[in-house]
Formats: sequence, structure tokens, C-alpha cells
Amino acid sequence: MSRILAPLPCVLFAWLMNAALAGPLSANSSVLATDPHYTELGFFDIHLCNWPERPEYFKVLFSTEHFEDVVSMDVYMPDGTALVSLDKDRFIPLRREGRPERRVFMLDIDVPPSASVGWYRIRVRTRSGSTAEGRDFVTLSRLERVSMPDPPRDAEDITMPEALSWAPVPGARYYQAYLRDAWTDQRIFSTALLDEPRAELPGDLLEPGGYYYWTVHARDTNEHILLGDFSMGSMSERFYFSVAR
Repeated sequence: MSRILAPLPCVLFAWLMNAALAGPLSANSSVLATDPHYTELGFFDIHLCNWPERPEYFKVLFSTEHFEDVVSMDVYMPDGTALVSLDKDRFIPLRREGRPERRVFMLDIDVPPSASVGWYRIRVRTRSGSTAEGRDFVTLSRLERVSMPDPPRDAEDITMPEALSWAPVPGARYYQAYLRDAWTDQRIFSTALLDEPRAELPGDLLEPGGYYYWTVHARDTNEHILLGDFSMGSMSERFYFSVAR
């Protein structure tokens, strides 16, 4: 899919945003006053992921507190072609103290050859026969994975690092770093969203002689009224390193 092999130029991105706002949304200005990803039944998001060891793919997500009423969740491409249906029997439960349980329905699918830039939508049907629709604007541009990691890939017996750092990714505004014990695969550290390519490490986190790996998730935006949680995301490869005794 050559059309998603490079980051979206800033000028083209601005043009697409203006076109989107001047297009279907202008017929109903109230949509702009509220986030089109949210419906009375839940939240819809779809974004393009650039992960190691697989082609770019769509991650499709719908979350709801009204799962007992939901019968079907069908996702459509901008031209109206059906993209995928989410399986009601496959979900992640989110139990929140003092709030109703929420279920998250997610699916990773290959980007079809007919995919295009534009508004993707979900149609959610309930037992009573009513429907709700959510929308998300997808640019179909790939976000590159991070490079120039420090500690570098496969570094051995290094001095105890104070931070993880990497080169800025063109088009990325936020990053989230994860650190794991390489022997147990247990996550021992993760960050909130970072707006710079650096993550400070707690002083007592790592041990002399330890063996670790870290990864970075980059994203173009956060909770955007047009692009949802984010439109493009990438995950780095694993950067392994060992600490000197």
C-alpha cells in the first residue's frame, strides 16, 4: 500500500482538516460542538498502527457501558463499504470504582486495498432496534517508529542509565515509554504521555547486572475532536540492554 508509506506532510494534513470540516460536518454544526466519536451508546475510534514485524493495520475500538443493550457493531469505510463487524463476545472489561462497568471491543485488521482517507463510522444497533453512529476521520498516513535509542539496541554492561531517550519522530506529538525485565517479561516501568522524546527513570528502578528491554509508542495527537484518541501510532522494536555489575 504505497499511499501509507510516508508521514503525512503538514500542509496536506491542514488541507485535509479543512476539507473535513467543510464537508459532511457542515450540514450539522452541532456535531462540531460535540465529539463525533462519542454516541449515546459509547465511544468509537479507529487508527493506523505501524508495529514491528507486521504490515500496517487498523486498530478498531468501541467502548460502552450499555453492552447488555448492544446487538451489533458494524464499521464502514468512507465510501459506505463495510469494513468489519466487532464481536460482542470478545471484549476487555473495565471495572471502575463508583462507576458502571465499561466493556472495550477491539480488533486489529489489515488495511484493505480499497481503504481511503475520510470519515469512518460505526453503526451500533440495540435490542430495541434503535441505532447510534460514531465517526472518526482517518488520514491513512504512517507514523515512523522511533530511532536512535539511548541506551542503544543490544548495549552490554552499560553504566546505570538515568533516562531513556530517542530521536523525535516526525509528526509525533506524544510518546509513551515502557521498560521490562528481559528475563521475566514483567513490566517494571511505564510513563504517562510525554511531549518530548525522553523518559526519566526512578533512581532505584534498575539493578546492577540486570537485563532489560524498552519500547516506545509514538502517536500524532491525543483526544482530538476530529481524529479521536489518535490517528496514527507506531511501536518501536525492543531495545535490549544489560547493566554493569
